[in-house]
Amino acid sequence: MPIEVIYGDRPSEAVTAKAERDNLWLSAAELAKISGWELKPEGVCKGDVCVPIPVGREADFVRDNRQSFNLASFARLLGQPMLHDDKNGVWYFGENAGTRRSALKSLEAPDFELPDLDGKMHRLSDYRGKKVLIAAWASW
Repeated sequence: MPIEVIYGDRPSEAVTAKAERDNLWLSAAELAKISGWELKPEGVCKGDVCVPIPVGREADFVRDNRQSFNLASFARLLGQPMLHDDKNGVWYFGENAGTRRSALKSLEAPDFELPDLDGKMHRLSDYRGKKVLIAAWASW
């Protein structure tokens, strides 16, 4: 059964992966496609940043002669929040704590888009540099 994986701000991808309790094993090619991280001899890398696989814990991260990678174990190492729904085959990996902390320190709200009462769409980024009052209401 294909598994849907949502990684941070990357859209959902259906992959052939193997979910084992709180672990998600996928191929090295799918790792790069889903997350942007690549498995290299020096560790798991994205751009100039490389995270070494902890010594003595290789089996938690790689198997099948480094052809399979455990994205969930890597997320735990990075401090990324993670949720999964085994019944529906969906996994979500959020931003790590450092990225969230930096975003909060900036005091800049994340961009989003909502319709007004006439159906015209408005993006928060359209109003950057201006004071904005957002009124929200929910029935629950």
